[in-house]
Amino acid sequence: MTHAKEFIKGSIKGIKEYVPGKSTEEIAAGYGIEPGNIIKLGSNENPLGPSPMAVEAVRNMADTISVYPSVDAAELKRALADYVGYPEDNVVMGAGMDGVVDTLMRLFVQPGTDVIIPTPTFSYFGIAVGSAGGVPVYVKRLPDYNVDTDSVISALNDSTRFIYLVSPNNPSGNTVPKADVRKIVESTRAIVFLDEAYVEFADRSLTGLVTEYDNLIVGRTMSKAMGLAGLRIGYAVVPQWITREYMKVTTPFAISRISVAAGLAALQDIDYRKRTIENVLTGRQFLNDGLSGHCKVFPSEANFIMIDVSPKKSKDVTEALLEEGIIVRDCTSFRDAGESLIRITVGTPTQNIRLVDALTRILQL
Repeated sequence: MTHAKEFIKGSIKGIKEYVPGKSTEEIAAGYGIEPGNIIKLGSNENPLGPSPMAVEAVRNMADTISVYPSVDAAELKRALADYVGYPEDNVVMGAGMDGVVDTLMRLFVQPGTDVIIPTPTFSYFGIAVGSAGGVPVYVKRLPDYNVDTDSVISALNDSTRFIYLVSPNNPSGNTVPKADVRKIVESTRAIVFLDEAYVEFADRSLTGLVTEYDNLIVGRTMSKAMGLAGLRIGYAVVPQWITREYMKVTTPFAISRISVAAGLAALQDIDYRKRTIENVLTGRQFLNDGLSGHCKVFPSEANFIMIDVSPKKSKDVTEALLEEGIIVRDCTSFRDAGESLIRITVGTPTQNIRLVDALTRILQL
């Protein structure tokens, strides 16, 4: 008798499960630490919490959750179009950046087609490619974690449908220079997806390039600078020819009424966004100054930094921090990241001081 599990697509079987950052609840239960004594600096969440205006908007919308939202979150889409400076026809939405990516996979990736992914980088993209039946083609980054542009171009072939770039990159925090993006986009007919989830903390965005190229998509999110990670609001700036095709295959009602209300309010809360960005810029410099004498700290334009704790192993250092109630991200689950890299989210000033004090002691042992 055939077991139903035999019907699982062959492309799924080789996929490694996505490894998220550890939660406060996990650490409290596993280490016997009071939740209030735990600081979470492992998932790149906003340490200031959500916008107060967004919270109030959620409260006001609570009694309408029995009603479907508009099919494409039209109100929020208009506001996001204004935010990025594009017409509505250039903006598409999804349940988080992951939702946007999944829809694009349905639209462009067929079984056997290649998708180029410079590593280490955000690991979900490889999962999305594999689940669509595509073939992830991993191209290792340079020693400084910049994209090896020439190697990416060399990996192109007639089967290439997608190239995935992240700027600032997760977990390394560095951006892709505009000249490199242009070089890659101009070298292929394949879609180049530029993931700018952390761009509000960087010097510049490259969304303006979408007007110049019909094969460039720039992905964005409201999870980081807007503080709405739990509501899953992702969007992308796309060439207009993609929008209609995208809407054919996107999940209906992907953005909830609650999310739409919170998103609109967060966009209006400019003071909150300024406080968030200032906290990151100041905190990022503090972490760099406090840790650079004890380990290698990589330059970052995101709301996190990446450090190399060699000759120690990252799993040992992160475990030692967990025992003190501090959650950071061991990067060993990122392909090609090695065994000594750790990603640290910029926290509040108090959290940053506690992290530097604890990590300094651990690294000196």
